[in-house]
Amino acid sequence: MMRKTWLDTQRLREEIAMTAARLIAEDGLDYASAKRKATRQITGEDKISGDLLPNNEQIEEEIRAYLNLFQADTHPAQLRELRLTALALMEQLSNYRLYLVGAVLNGTATSHSDIHLQAFCDNGKDLAIELLNRGVQYEVSETRHFAGRGMVETLSFLWRQHREQPPVGVHIVLYTLGDLRNAAKLDAQKRPLRLDAAGLRSLLHDQLTAV
Repeated sequence: MMRKTWLDTQRLREEIAMTAARLIAEDGLDYASAKRKATRQITGEDKISGDLLPNNEQIEEEIRAYLNLFQADTHPAQLRELRLTALALMEQLSNYRLYLVGAVLNGTATSHSDIHLQAFCDNGKDLAIELLNRGVQYEVSETRHFAGRGMVETLSFLWRQHREQPPVGVHIVLYTLGDLRNAAKLDAQKRPLRLDAAGLRSLLHDQLTAV
């Protein structure tokens, strides 16, 4: 039970969201860990009622605000480098219908962020073999299906586009071609949930011309 009664729940959610956003941007925490740590810092409790917590969309908006305020000079270049790295990998593995998702796509990625991709192919084992043939050593885990249909296999590894570039973490979630036909294209704010290589090239061009 909480030792303190929060009358202004909206303000509490805002404080937790802002603190979580800072932890994600500065320390590279994932959303769940940042939310838990922010909750402890704000309330002094390890756990509070779910209706007092901000959702991920609210935290994402606070990350955008934080980056615009505190990392405006460095963030655009970091984001572009991550997107270029993702595009290079997507082009090299073009037979497997790779789509970019997550923070690198939505613009909230930082120097701590990994690249998250979804592969839609007939046989995910072919992609795994392709990586091994390229000398890429990966770890296998499971990720929850984006449509809630159980768990799907995920390949995680370090990747670098150039020798002088520090390695970046990459996670490829393996889906079937049928999953792609049923995948939602836009989020609640009408932003793309995933982009293929052509869409990412267009996004990079837009980012460059906006500078």
